[in-house]
Amino acid sequence: MYQINDKISTQEYRDLQVQKIIKTPKFEVLSISLERGSQFPEHTSPTDAQLIVLEGAIDFHINNERFHIKKHRYFDFPKATSHRVEALENSKFLIIR
Repeated sequence: MYQINDKISTQEYRDLQVQKIIKTPKFEVLSISLERGSQFPEHTSPTDAQLIVLEGAIDFHINNERFHIKKHRYFDFPKATSHRVEALENSKFLIIR
């Protein structure tokens, strides 16, 4: 019934890694791991989303702006808006959408 999972802590820093952690009819949570210097290429989200940085530091590019987001910070962004992410350090973050 109850379960502890270590998918996030064991997720490797190897280029770009994406794991679906939770999927329900109402929302999903993705765990993203980016190796320093790697990018999550330009894309859009199908819903409004929240990004929570667990480790490292990233630059989030959206609407010709760059947002520097460090460990333990979060960022909200709208659906259907092109964006991309660069890892300034080995980084892990969650996407909740």
